[in-house]
Amino acid sequence: MPGKVFLVGAGPGDPGLITVKGLRCLQQADVVVYDRLMDPALLQSASPDAELVFVGKERGRQALSQDEINDLLVEQASQGRSVVRLKGGDPFVFGRGGEEAQVLARNAVPFEVVPGITSAIAAAAYAGIPVTQRRVATCFTVVSGSEDPAKPESSIPWDVLARTGGTLVVLMGWAALQSILETLQREGMNPDTPVALVQWGTWKKQQTVDGALSNVVDRAKEAGLTPPVVAVIGPVAGLRKEIRWFDRQPLFGKKVLITRSRTQASRLRTLLEEQGAEPLELPSIEIAPLEDFAELDAALAQYGLLPLETPFGTISKFWTIFASSNAVDAVFGRIDAYNQDSRVFADSMVGAIGPATAAALIQRGIKPDFVPTTSVSESVVKELSDQEWVGVPVLLPGADIGRDVVAKGLSDLGAKVERVTAYRTVTPASAAQDARKLLSQGVDAITFTSSSTVRNLLEILDGDKSALESSLVACIGPVTAGTARELDLRVDLEASEHTVEGLVEALVSHYQ
Repeated sequence: MPGKVFLVGAGPGDPGLITVKGLRCLQQADVVVYDRLMDPALLQSASPDAELVFVGKERGRQALSQDEINDLLVEQASQGRSVVRLKGGDPFVFGRGGEEAQVLARNAVPFEVVPGITSAIAAAAYAGIPVTQRRVATCFTVVSGSEDPAKPESSIPWDVLARTGGTLVVLMGWAALQSILETLQREGMNPDTPVALVQWGTWKKQQTVDGALSNVVDRAKEAGLTPPVVAVIGPVAGLRKEIRWFDRQPLFGKKVLITRSRTQASRLRTLLEEQGAEPLELPSIEIAPLEDFAELDAALAQYGLLPLETPFGTISKFWTIFASSNAVDAVFGRIDAYNQDSRVFADSMVGAIGPATAAALIQRGIKPDFVPTTSVSESVVKELSDQEWVGVPVLLPGADIGRDVVAKGLSDLGAKVERVTAYRTVTPASAAQDARKLLSQGVDAITFTSSSTVRNLLEILDGDKSALESSLVACIGPVTAGTARELDLRVDLEASEHTVEGLVEALVSHYQ
């Protein structure tokens, strides 16, 4: 049976602008054939088993010719595979999607078209420009600027477009833009007509230059604009001064380095993006399962959390205190492995250090009996000290590295504390190369969410702090900041609320 090809519009750049159906196709694809002008973050939504094939083109060079791309789509689908042809913007707006569809039809290959948002309207919208506005512009025209209007046989009716009174959007027109604007003036368009040039529309690196038909190209060159650029021509471009929104976000244009593990970075990344920042992920640590679960299983069994016999019997009426959501995931991974569920905690009081840890427990059906007002270990012990701890068994599952403040503090209060390793922290294999590449490109702020992220990043850099000196260093709380200072790293910012939300709030306040 033949497979199927989905011609999917990826949208203009912001990965959040792909359609629900397009994302579903991407997640289920066996093969993803993708272009250059799309955010690589979209590829993270593809199946880990999917084959990713880059076929991007740019002026002067291309990975595969269009004929080779056509052959690739037919070949992969003929092998019974689900193929997503991921194209920037919309597949049929100044792309080769129509040609690809023709080839598929001629070869009897089943296909679907999943439309996408074109940069013709999205770049304008993200620049604060509506392409139509009642009493200002009641029509808009989108043209390709890849042909020179000075050609004797131009296929675009520039004389008509100069007099429509609506909005004119020019895509792929940077190289010929000066000639295009001169032609429009020559055909009767007012030289004072507002124009906005939007580079990398909807991306976090978006840049917009405002001007008029007569001077906007000179302004753009002074600003250093290069392709891709969308030109929005017409009275609506003047509305940008009033309703621009995207590039007014508090962290807009700021490159912020995230050093926490990939599994933990998503929330911080989302919060930074919501404030306009460009997050750069560099996991200085990764969370990994234990190589041997024997010790963890034995400890959990002793507290009655696993259905295993123990030489000393099981402990009842105890506390389990989770220091992180990773610890929750690790412990429940073992509970799940033995076909058990949250009912095994019936004899335990449960503590969660931090709101994220509490949320992880709630997702598992457990409402924590204790959540401290602050996640600093010393404060946690202080808040727990008003209870009776003498002789109380306490299980503390955590990482293979970490502070012993809570364990020692509860032991000093008389508790019988057992700290057990539930997961490992490891350094990603490509971390050193990735770190130097990202830092060499310039980073406005570096975020540290734990002491281990500080230590690991400096270890990755062989102790060389020079690459960090030009960036603002922001820490999630006093413990992480203390570790940074102990390692002779300057700390510029410390979150008052020791959560990723608090860290982002501190960055917003600083830059505002």
